[in-house]
Amino acid sequence: MDAVHKKVIILGSGPAGYTAAIYAARANLQPMILTGFQKGGQLTTTTEVENFPGFPEGVDGNELMSHMEKQAARFETEIEMGEVTEVDLSVRPFKVFVGNQLYACDALIIATGASARYLGLESETTYKGRGVSACATCDGFFYRGKKVAVIGGGDSALEEASYLTNFCERVYLVHRRDEFRGSKAMQDRVLKNEKVEVVWDSVVDEVIGDETGMTDLRVKNLKTGETKLLGTEGMFVAIGHTPNTKLFESSLELDDKNYLVTQDGSSKTNIEGVFACGDVMDSVYRQAITAAGTGCMAAIDAERWLAEQE
Repeated sequence: MDAVHKKVIILGSGPAGYTAAIYAARANLQPMILTGFQKGGQLTTTTEVENFPGFPEGVDGNELMSHMEKQAARFETEIEMGEVTEVDLSVRPFKVFVGNQLYACDALIIATGASARYLGLESETTYKGRGVSACATCDGFFYRGKKVAVIGGGDSALEEASYLTNFCERVYLVHRRDEFRGSKAMQDRVLKNEKVEVVWDSVVDEVIGDETGMTDLRVKNLKTGETKLLGTEGMFVAIGHTPNTKLFESSLELDDKNYLVTQDGSSKTNIEGVFACGDVMDSVYRQAITAAGTGCMAAIDAERWLAEQE
């Protein structure tokens, strides 16, 4: 099988991947990006990004990623649509497979990001995209004037609940414990909001619906065993993310949450020539701006490492 050989291949096309591409391309490394199944990453499911520097009025997530893609392309980054199915990091050049297509590279930058976690209920899967969502900013608008539920107790859940009060009649915040894990500031904001009702010590029992989609949500109290209907037409799951590291389980070091481990102060993994950036190695901040910052680090680390090899 003939391989397409590149000095640098970048896996993933979110803020980390595109920033790595911009820096690598400007260093004349002629990088290739393999976009993954979701070109543009998680930001493409976000309508309004208000905390990315340089956009005082905010910017649409798709628009921001489109700008990054065009900037990477301007410096002659090769951008290929495709999801990686297998990697071989045992020997250099590294091998990357997209189905039957083989790519080879001297340095690999992993920016595969993280995916929203779901509850795993059959009824949840049935109504995913028809009442069940993991992104309030993407789908909240469809529930204007309606009642919805947010599942979770961390900052993500609190932020989603707060955001949804902008247009929903009522937001039920369903949490399996009797206290939140989120920051004090976010807790205060949510608990003071009259549109939010917290359903403590409870879990989702079943998502109820018909051929049109979700029509209600049944929750169960873990202490009493009682169940009740909330009268909601939408459910937003906000219970964290899973890093997209399955491809690297047998070759790269992962932490206890399955995020890629990098050396302190760098993007270097436990294999020389393999670098990681963005949400695939960051379980703490998970912001577009921090992902972009680590993308810059990965490109500079790769450039310096390649120069040392020569």
